Amino acid sequence: MAVFPSYAHILTDGFTESFDPAVERTEMERGVPKQRLLNTQVMVKVNATVFFRKKEDIEAFESWYFDTIKRIGWFQIKHPRTGATITARFEGGNIGTLSPLGPAFFIASRAVVMEYLR
Repeated sequence: MAVFPSYAHILTDGFTESFDPAVERTEMERGVPKQRLLNTQVMVKVNATVFFRKKEDIEAFESWYFDTIKRIGWFQIKHPRTGATITARFEGGNIGTLSPLGPAFFIASRAVVMEYLR
């Protein structure tokens, strides 16, 4: 399985994590609403910023994205919050917009949304 590149750094600034609890809720005519689980696992979404320190890292990341995971593939990554290794993919195969953080893209970032099953 592919591994998230070590030269692509996940920043904690702007990091968010959310999930759909996969619960069906039925309002009752009287009393407490009923709830039941729809799935045993939930899809967790992680919004993060990927930081590149060199121009070559940007090119290497795009090569990894297109050639290794072929835009939609799963990869292993160390979870930024827990440190556990998870198997994730980019939501919709989208790696966001490349934003320069210095002159001539010497340093840059991408805002990405990764998803994994918990």
